[in-house]
Amino acid sequence: MPVTAYVLFKVSSGTEREVAQKLVDFNEVIQVDVIFGEYDVVAKVVTEDLDMLEGFVSEKIRTVPNVLVTSTMIISREYKGRNHRQKAN
Repeated sequence: MPVTAYVLFKVSSGTEREVAQKLVDFNEVIQVDVIFGEYDVVAKVVTEDLDMLEGFVSEKIRTVPNVLVTSTMIISREYKGRNHRQKAN
């Protein structure tokens, strides 16, 4: 069963865009945003299962230069906004 998660990143100051550009190269990454607040970057990722997510975070994401801290939030249920719902034909 596919697992979707948000991975939040604290990165070295001034490297937010560089880290984001490296993250979007991974096949598992759907979207990356540079954000303000406690974290600097957030990525939405999808893997085949929980073991693949663990491997992706441990073996790929944590090897990206300038990543200091990660926090992974697994999505349990997703809701789409009115303007982003698929329309039935």
